[in-house]
Amino acid sequence: MYILGISAFYHDSAAAVIKDGEVFAAAQEERFSRKKHDAGFPSKAISYCLKEAGITIDELEAVVFYDKPLLKFERLLETYYAFAPKGFASFLLAMPIWLNEKLFLKKMIRDELKKIQLYDKKKLKLLFPEHHLSHAASAFYPSPFEEAAILTIDGVGEWATTTISKGKGKQIEILKQLNFPHSVGLLYSAFTYYLGFKVNSGEYKLMGLAPYGNPASTQTAAFVETIKTKLVNIFDDGSIELNQKYFNYAVGLRMVKDDAFKQLFGFGKRLPEDELQQQHCNLAFAIQQVTEEIVIKLAHHAKELTGSKNICLSGGVALNCVANGKLQNENIFDELFIQPASGDAGGAVGAALAAHHIYFERERTVTTEADAMKGAYLGPSYTDEEIVTTAKNFNAKYKRYEERDALNEVVARLINEGNVIGWFQGRMEFGPRALGNRSILADARNPEMQKKLNLKIKYREGFRPFAPAVLAEDAQDYFELTTASPYMLLVQPVKKEIQKEVPENYQQLTMNEKLYFQRSTLPAITHIDYSARIQTVHASTNKTFHELLTAFKQLTGCAVLINTSFNVRGEPVVCTPMEAYQCFMRTEMDYLVIGDFLFSKKDQPLWKEKDDWKKTITTD
Repeated sequence: MYILGISAFYHDSAAAVIKDGEVFAAAQEERFSRKKHDAGFPSKAISYCLKEAGITIDELEAVVFYDKPLLKFERLLETYYAFAPKGFASFLLAMPIWLNEKLFLKKMIRDELKKIQLYDKKKLKLLFPEHHLSHAASAFYPSPFEEAAILTIDGVGEWATTTISKGKGKQIEILKQLNFPHSVGLLYSAFTYYLGFKVNSGEYKLMGLAPYGNPASTQTAAFVETIKTKLVNIFDDGSIELNQKYFNYAVGLRMVKDDAFKQLFGFGKRLPEDELQQQHCNLAFAIQQVTEEIVIKLAHHAKELTGSKNICLSGGVALNCVANGKLQNENIFDELFIQPASGDAGGAVGAALAAHHIYFERERTVTTEADAMKGAYLGPSYTDEEIVTTAKNFNAKYKRYEERDALNEVVARLINEGNVIGWFQGRMEFGPRALGNRSILADARNPEMQKKLNLKIKYREGFRPFAPAVLAEDAQDYFELTTASPYMLLVQPVKKEIQKEVPENYQQLTMNEKLYFQRSTLPAITHIDYSARIQTVHASTNKTFHELLTAFKQLTGCAVLINTSFNVRGEPVVCTPMEAYQCFMRTEMDYLVIGDFLFSKKDQPLWKEKDDWKKTITTD
């Protein structure tokens, strides 16, 4: 039995196909359309999923959309009514879209599917689970738990912004929910906006900026106090109440009332390219700390409600890997599973799984593996013939290796010599993280590598940290990590043994002075607070990447590499060999590996494309 799940029309549209309850294929539309966070109907992602499964639309048991649009419309109308006459301009902008499109979503889905391929409309079953049920299902059903608490935290679904559920066997029961306009996700996004980053994409920048804040400063303490006394009332069960006097997202076109926030914090909204100052860092630290407090209170309450020893996390806030690490360290639960595509893209997987187990009442087989997401390697792969065709199109020079061990030895040596490698292998990852199949790799021991990657490869802000990929069996030699972290969703400190002392006046240094101070023997992946966002690499899910790390360890004694996504700022992660080669040639990457083919930059023909494309790079 095949089921197609779809998420669309807000951000990060995606499609997924499950076969008899098994996640078979999944991909975000942005990877095909090349529009970052593409919110349109995921036609290309659907086409890929159907092709990967080898089926037609007529062979689908159901098509499942990840939320209930009529409930969202109800929330929209009731919110505007409650705040009237405020928000009339926003209301006028929203209504035509709803009246022309979203209220007729069934027809739109049928029409869009028809553009992909002809099918029998009478046979097509359309289902619409609630948004937070789709999120909860995306985390619980692929987890290795027979039963678990499920905590879903995001901006807003239909009405719910946070839910606590209990999963057992094939059933999911929502036990408690927090409703709009009170939202942890929207609170965090409000500060994302105010500190000059893009809402729904820049939240991870805010998380990365937070450690540059001074936890001991009176300003930081005052910011925390202001947030907790003026903006948000936090209850013992983790529920919150936001003071709408300061926010504008309910009925306006901006997240916050800028003047009101300026009065609270003493400085105005930062523009995207403004220089980051210590006050910005301190405010980022403050909202991150408040968010962590809320998440931990919610987890304690989930434990009280469910009595479970396991917890599953989903929703956009579950991508806050710093909060995830703090939650893990609280030891509220014995085991933790986080859906790797916790944002709206993962709703496509969850919607399909919810239909399978709840609507069709099919039994659930709990996986004997670490989880049932297959390492998140659920996207398209490419044949040797397609790689050769790409090379011919660009008149590219390459060397093909018949023996994989020989290639790994060469790549390990190149990395050890300070080179940056584009690494393109197998099936593309599903979710926001590159996990060793669409990655840029470099030496974590090199003190200059963070600067080089940010400024010459990724073309992004210099403060942003890079994540380590480490052999799973060696992770505890480098990090204070007690569990697997295959999806790069847990932040933990690097081991004391490899840390380096900072000067006594460290907190008084400027941001740039702090940035390039060596804090460990792995300086390129050690963040300003001695933390790292860790990916543990397992032979069972990614044999190819595991073998490369093993070769690097055999050469250098180090089992860690920098792993960052194969893209530049403002662009989606590369999907095809052609996109990989273009990104390689546009940047200062030294080598590219696609499958068994090695491309050296110095051997390539002159790249005739001008650097004008850099002008189109947007903030992300």
